[in-house]
Amino acid sequence: MKQRTDEEMAWTILSSEVVIERPWLTARRDRVLLPTGKIHPEYYVLHYPDWVNIIAETTDGRLILERQYRHALGIVSTEICAGIAEEGETPLEAAKRELQEETGYTGGEWQLLMKMAPNPSSNDNYSYSFLARGVVKSSERHLDETEDIDVSLHTKREVYRMLCDGKFLQALMIAPLWKYFATVVPPGEIR
Repeated sequence: MKQRTDEEMAWTILSSEVVIERPWLTARRDRVLLPTGKIHPEYYVLHYPDWVNIIAETTDGRLILERQYRHALGIVSTEICAGIAEEGETPLEAAKRELQEETGYTGGEWQLLMKMAPNPSSNDNYSYSFLARGVVKSSERHLDETEDIDVSLHTKREVYRMLCDGKFLQALMIAPLWKYFATVVPPGEIR
């Protein structure tokens, strides 16, 4: 069977209407023509800013974790540092800013660990996950008015165990943590 090109599989937008526009969320309704010739009258696309996650190692090799209330599920969630890229910021600039604001840690050597699409069927943004090695506590935190975050330091072995035990629920944080433990951390440090 001959595989179709990307262009042959793409949908054609016949019309588009913004149905809600807020600082952190815009939703639009598209009327689209599918490659099969069928018209889908209501396809919703959610626009969010790009998101960033940071796996941050201190100079002594411990990992920075956060706990905070997540209203949509009504739970307190254990997470790595994360946030949104503000207008005009690169993902790396956003990640460095978020780490400093939420934890007070800065510096270190930074690398992009992975880029992923949170949900490409309905969301039009990306999530960038960074590894920051050798960060140091250098300032006070500067939390947003809706943020109430507890920060703690953990060994790699502790975080790996938490990951294996299902203590992390945020999928966009679980994926980079698994990649980190599979490709960055020597097995002897976690077992």
